[in-house]
Amino acid sequence: MKALLLGLMAGSLGFGADLTFVAEAATAMVDGEMVKQIQTARSAASMVKKDPRDPWAASDNYDVNHAPFVAVKKTLIRLARLCPGPCDLNLWMPVPGMASRVHVVIRNVHEISQFWTWGALTQEMFPEMARVLATGERVTVRKRAGMVSVLTPVRDSLDEIVGLVEVVSQERVDPQENVQ
Repeated sequence: MKALLLGLMAGSLGFGADLTFVAEAATAMVDGEMVKQIQTARSAASMVKKDPRDPWAASDNYDVNHAPFVAVKKTLIRLARLCPGPCDLNLWMPVPGMASRVHVVIRNVHEISQFWTWGALTQEMFPEMARVLATGERVTVRKRAGMVSVLTPVRDSLDEIVGLVEVVSQERVDPQENVQ
């Protein structure tokens, strides 16, 4: 009942409040232990190595453990249904051994993100992401016109922050915007 009332209250507050409500649910529902199991050890190792003869080696060797990947992706898809309109919940994690870099582990149906660079396996961590990972606080971001993201931490069973979820939507969704 409390969740229903909070949801109704958030809905009456507008676009950003709806995303904040979903972000709060994501922090509670996304299993950090499963998140840590998504990327394979081989994939994580190849992500931090540079091969001058093959600049695409890390991308070619990116793979996941399917059971935790699918379980977390389903959770993100279900949480997206709490949004009043089209939204995505993208899972981001720091790159092991490269504190200033992140990678998007899971992107969802609308391919909406204020942060993802098309085609990038890893990218520089945005200050807002670093803040969430360091402090555990939720951060609302409005970098692009008509778009709102709420970044929220993902915690494991020891309450350590292992990643973050970007809950993102736009006032008008363009299905071709991110298609290259």
